Formats: sequence, C-alpha cells, structure tokens
Amino acid sequence: MASAFPHSYFYNSKQPGNASREKRAQTPQTDPDTDQILKPQINKTARRKKNQSFLVERNSVLLTRALSSHVERGSMKDALQLFENMRHCDTFIWNVMIRGFVDNGLFWHAVNFYHRMEFEGVRGDNFTYPFVMKACGGLCDMVEGERVHGKVIKSGLDSDVYIGNSLIIMYAKMGCIESAEKVFREMPPVRDLVSWNSMISGYVSVGDGWRSLSCFHEMQACDIKPDRFSVIGILGACSLEGFLQNGKVIHCQVIRSRLELDIMVQTSLVDMYGKCGNIDYAERLFDQITDKSIVAWNAMVGGYALNAQSFESFAFVRKLQEVGKLRPDLITMINLLPSCAQLEAILLGKSVHGFAIRHGFLPHMVLETALVDIYGQWGKLKAAECLFGQMNERNLISWNAMIASYMQNGENRKAVALFQDLCDKALKPDATTIASILPAFAELASLREAEQIHSYVTKSRLDSNTFVSNSIVYMYGKCGNLLRSREIFDRMNFKDVISWNTIIMAYAIHGFGRVSIELFSEMREKGFEPNGSTFVSLLSSCSVAGLVKEGWEYFNSMKRDYDITPGIEHYGCILDLIGRTKNLDHAKNFILEMSPAPTARIWGSLLTSSRNKGDIEFAEIAAEHIFSLEHDNTGCYVLLSNMYAEAGRWEDVGRIRSLMKKEGLEKSVGCSEVDLSSKTFRFVNQDRSHIEINMIYDVLDIVSKKTGEDIYVHSLTKFRPSDLEKKRTSSPKSHSVRLAVCFGLISTAIGNPVLVRKNIRICEACHRFAKRISEITKREIIVRDSKIFHHFNGGHCSCGDYW
Repeated sequence: MASAFPHSYFYNSKQPGNASREKRAQTPQTDPDTDQILKPQINKTARRKKNQSFLVERNSVLLTRALSSHVERGSMKDALQLFENMRHCDTFIWNVMIRGFVDNGLFWHAVNFYHRMEFEGVRGDNFTYPFVMKACGGLCDMVEGERVHGKVIKSGLDSDVYIGNSLIIMYAKMGCIESAEKVFREMPPVRDLVSWNSMISGYVSVGDGWRSLSCFHEMQACDIKPDRFSVIGILGACSLEGFLQNGKVIHCQVIRSRLELDIMVQTSLVDMYGKCGNIDYAERLFDQITDKSIVAWNAMVGGYALNAQSFESFAFVRKLQEVGKLRPDLITMINLLPSCAQLEAILLGKSVHGFAIRHGFLPHMVLETALVDIYGQWGKLKAAECLFGQMNERNLISWNAMIASYMQNGENRKAVALFQDLCDKALKPDATTIASILPAFAELASLREAEQIHSYVTKSRLDSNTFVSNSIVYMYGKCGNLLRSREIFDRMNFKDVISWNTIIMAYAIHGFGRVSIELFSEMREKGFEPNGSTFVSLLSSCSVAGLVKEGWEYFNSMKRDYDITPGIEHYGCILDLIGRTKNLDHAKNFILEMSPAPTARIWGSLLTSSRNKGDIEFAEIAAEHIFSLEHDNTGCYVLLSNMYAEAGRWEDVGRIRSLMKKEGLEKSVGCSEVDLSSKTFRFVNQDRSHIEINMIYDVLDIVSKKTGEDIYVHSLTKFRPSDLEKKRTSSPKSHSVRLAVCFGLISTAIGNPVLVRKNIRICEACHRFAKRISEITKREIIVRDSKIFHHFNGGHCSCGDYW
C-alpha cells in the first residue's frame, strides 16, 4: 500500500540517485547488439525523458494515494504538507483536499482552498462544487453560496443532479427554503429520490411540516417509492406539527415497506409518537427495539419531558445508565432541561449544566440556547446574559431565547435593545422573533415606536402570520390606539381563539365592556370554543366596566357550560366586581372560600376595594396578607400610608415609612409622557424643564379656573399642619398628568384625542380634572395609568370612577 511508505520516501523520490536506481531496476537485461537490430535507433536524450515521465506519473499516483489516506484518517495537517509538494494541475487532488476540510468541519478552510484552486487556474468539476456547497451551508454564508451557484451555472453543470441536490441541501441549511424550492422545481426530469428527500428534510429544517408532508405526497404521486430517509424526514414533519394521524399513516407504510426493523426508522417512530402526545405507544415501540442506541433512549427522555412527565424523564436517564449501559450525551442534556423547567428545579438544572461542562459538551449552540431559555424562565437573568454573551456561535433561536428571557422578566427596554442589535446582524428576524418582541413595545406603550415596528413587520411580509397579527392587535390596544387594533383584527384572514381573546382584552383594558361581550357572542357564533384565557378577558371587561350581573353570569357559566375550572385570574376579576358593590364582608368570605390559595393579587383586590370605601380595618387585613406573600410590595405600603394620612393617623404613617426604609423601598416617581412629531415628551411633578413650560402653565391656570377646582381644599387632612405649606407646592395642580394633558391640548389639532401615558395610578384629583377638561374642551382625553386606560369624554370616564 502506498500509505505504508514514510513521507521521506516521497519527498526524496525525485532525487537523481533514486531515479537512477529506479531506472536500472526497470531496464531489461538484453544483448546490445540484438537490441540494435530489433529496435529502431532512439537517441539517449529521448529515452531519458521517457523514463523520467514514467517515474513522475508513478510517483504522482503514489502521492495521490498517500494524500487520500491522510484525508481519510483526518490528518489534514499532514495532507496539506504533502499537497504542497505535489503538482497542482489535477482537479482530483484539489477535490480530495476540499472534501477533507469539509469532512473535518473546517468549512472556512474548504472555501478558502476552493478560491486558491480557482486562482491557480484549475477548473472545478461536478465533484468539486458539492463539497464547496456543503462548506457554505456549514458556514451559513449566503453570499458565498450564491456565488458558487452562479459559477455552477456558468460552468454548465447546473443540470447535474448531484450538484442540484447539493444546492437544495445548502439553501435549506441556510434557512432559504424558497431558493431550495426554486432549484428543485427547475431541475430537469432527472430528479432522483435524494432530490425529494432533500426537499422533505429541508422543509422540516425550517419548521414547515405542512409543506414537507405535501412534498412527500407529491413524491408518491410521481410513483417514487420512499426509502428509510424519506420516512425519517416525513416522521420529523409529523413530530414538528403534531400530526398524529398522519404519523400513523406513515407507520402503516413503514410496515408495508418492511422497514419496521430499521433501527433509525424505529427511533423516528418513537420520537414522533412522543412528540405527538402518545407517549404510551412510544413506550411500546421502544420496548420492541432489540438494539437500543443512545438516540432511541434520548427520544424517550424528550418524549416524557414534552408530555409533562418530568419525573419519568429523569428516571429514564437513570435507566439509560443502569440498564442500557450507556452514558448520557449532549442530546440527553438538551432533552432533560424542559423537565427541570417544569419542576422549577433550579438545582437540577444547574446539575445538568455542570454535567455538560465536566463532560466537554460545551460550547454547543443548541445546548447553550436551551440553558439561556431555562435560566430566563427561572428569573436568573444574569446567568442567561452571561451564557448568551459567551456563545461562540448564535443562530436566530439563540437570539429569540434571550429576547424571551428579557420579556419574561419585565426587561422590556433590554428586549427592544437586543432586537435592534439583531436587526444589525446578518440574521433576519422571523415570525417568532417579531411575536416575542411586540409585547415589549406594547408594555413600553409608545405609539410612535409601535408604528415603527409595525412598518418593519409589513416590509418583512410577516404581517400575514396569525401569531404576529395577534401580537400587533395586542400592541396597539396597549399603546392606546384601539381603532387601529380593531382594524387589524378585522383584516385578519385567519383568526384563532387567541385572536378573539386579544381583541376582547383590548376593549377590556379600555373600559368598553359592552363591546367585549358583543365580540364574545360573535366569537361563539363563528364556532370558536372559548378557553380559560377567553374568560379572563371577558371577566376583566365586566370588572373594568362595572358589569356586575354579567360578570357573575359568565363566571358561573365557565364550569357549567364549558367545563373550565376557574383559576386565580378569574377569581381576581370577580373580587373586583364584588369590590364595586362595596360589600367587603362578601369579598373577604369569597377569598376564604376560594379553592386555589389566595395570592398577593387577590388580597390586592380587597385592598383596592377597602381604599375606595375608606375602610382602614379591611385594608390592614389585606395588607397583612400581602406583606406575608410579597414583603417588597411598594404599592401596598404607599396605599396604606395614604389611607393613614387621610385619617390623620400620623404615627402609623411614620411606621409605614420606617418599614419601607428598612426594606430599602422607595415610592415610584410619577411621570407622564406624550408622543408628538416622532418624539416623546416626558413630564414629572412640578416640571420646569420643557421648552414651552410657561405656555403649559398658562394653559393650566386657565383650565383650572374654568373647571372651578379649588386645588387646596382636597384632602387637607392628609397632611400635618406643619407640612401643609410644603405640600401646597406639590399640590395636584402641578402633577405630571395635568402638565402632559395641557401640552397635548396646545400641540395637537383641535378635535383630535390627547393620549397620555402615566407610570403610576392616576390620583382622584387629576381624575376629576381630566373629566372636567374633556367636557370644557369637547375633546377626548385618554390616560393610560399603571392599570387601565381612562377615556375621558364629555365629563365622564370609561372606568366608571372605579379603578
């Protein structure tokens, strides 16, 4: 074998001494005289050249064999050293080197070598380009991939089925399934089974199980018989979309095709049944596998996790080690993490993370992404940020996981900033990214920013996605543009239950309960079955609008008509309704009789009712329960302190302030914002920083006189006599919401509504002021505070003076 020779032999084989010995060994021992007679006269120079040519050719074959041997062993350093001492005119040896780089994951080196090959004038063939395309796919380098595609067309090799299949795989790996589909459709009739399998798997790789299944059926219609790879690909599509019935049909085809004993097919079936929710059948199939690989065990671990059987998932990992005599691998760790999240077992999750580090599974993009996601769910935002920052490679799912982590932890500004960073990268946000980030814009409540992101979504042609459209409806509702929200909802071609829940909730937070009830009736007429979230939206509508009778009817209807067990959010809405009746004893008894354990949200509802009725005794009971559950609830401290102050109980006020200081809590600084001419204008109490502040205060004085409000009479008992003069300077007249409303009045066209965002609850004095100003100016004033939207119109508010 050529590979058995030492490298020095090849490097020295062209030396004269070796050539002479080789020449002597090859020359026949004949009589010179006889040779002169039998052969024509050939001069010595010609004979020498002929022998040297033979030696070069023989040495070239030996060197090529040695080069192939190095590549097959993965010794690319030795292969490269040998290559540099060879003649570079042969395309084959370039192909050997490029293939070696690709097989060893050295994609950049493969592409670089291809460019060097072109530079030296060596033409690629139908074996060169598939290797280069695989390298481009590994790098996710769309620009280089399209350049290679263009070169293939210029070379006239685009009709080669092997190259066509490689192009499909490359584009699919990059996520450009449209380009892959175009190549597939433009291929000549020589499309083979690999072509179809590549498209089926390509659709699965971009998360489109529907089109994968359609492609599979089209293949069968063309009388092409599926093989094991076709079956594995289409089972992946069924797993992706949860198509259990289609998966069973494929299973029947597997049996008819006698592929049921193929271990890869068996494992794919186990995976499909697990992901489609039929974990019992997955177990039966798993038990039938005679030679269980780690892949089959991992499929069961992941199946248990997806079906919320977390303890079984961990038990199966132990069984994998004890019965299967196998060691958990990277995929085992990835499949275990959802079980850790379901159990909220932070210590177990950290143990999985530690195991992955100790066994060298990190860095790995998929595992790191899963860890970012799980740390975000647990509220360990610093750990998630640290992992994300240390990732050597990130895909779109990684970015989506970090954005979702920020969202889950209320870091909306950071989520938006990260989204903006993503837009500057080569990666293109998808529907999941957009649907994740839109609620952040909604919570920031900036209508200007909402319109900008909506424009981006439209340009990206993602607005037809139902998931994205639902988020846009929610965003505009939360940003105050209810008409725009309804317009987008009405334009949606495909609505689901979430669509209806979203628009019902949008009207709920704006106080239009009657409209929400009408939408609920329309939803049922169109055949949509309400779920628990539907009733949260509906009961919230009744609560905000004060529809007590209707609220109780819908609450009782949940279990009776729809077999939906009320959750903590439903009970909270009913408590708000009871609070409107000011029957605090009923509210307290309702809490004590609740089947789920009351949360701080539930006791907070009783606290709000107590404040509105002015009942300190019930307020203290509610506050005591809130502090036992959330000792750092600033709003509870502030509300209770204000109630004590209004009652003149100054010692209790001091006690509450001391407790806040001890806990390190501070009262939130109230501020109000107005969006105008692509800018956001922010106001705080007693603000003097605005460029038009003098005009704002002049308008405020005029409006205050017209409303006839004596700003120093309201709630004087709230202050000590010694503090009264000091408090006059921060009286409601200079509250931020009034300044923002007056600025809106002078800065917007007459007749247009004025939209103001406030970060805390609007006070009673400013609420009365807004009602009066809406009546005097004949304009709608919309104020979004920390809870709901207040639509002031004609001297009335949509909240019914209860918030």
